[in-house]
Amino acid sequence: MAEAVNHPPHYGGADNPYEAIKVIEAWGLDFNLGNAAKYIARAAHKGRQLEDLEKARWYLDREIKLLKELGDEQG
Repeated sequence: MAEAVNHPPHYGGADNPYEAIKVIEAWGLDFNLGNAAKYIARAAHKGRQLEDLEKARWYLDREIKLLKELGDEQG
């Protein structure tokens, strides 16, 4: 049985330097952008590609709205 909690394959796996959590931490992404990256990274690996891409878009839209409200269109 594949590991579902620690380094699951749909997030890249422990031996992959591009595992989602490693990339999110290395890039210093906040909650919204980290979740968007996570959903994009796993989209093709869990059998729910469209759903994961829609979730990624939801987090991106939330981040864009927040930046616009703050008057910071360039981040």
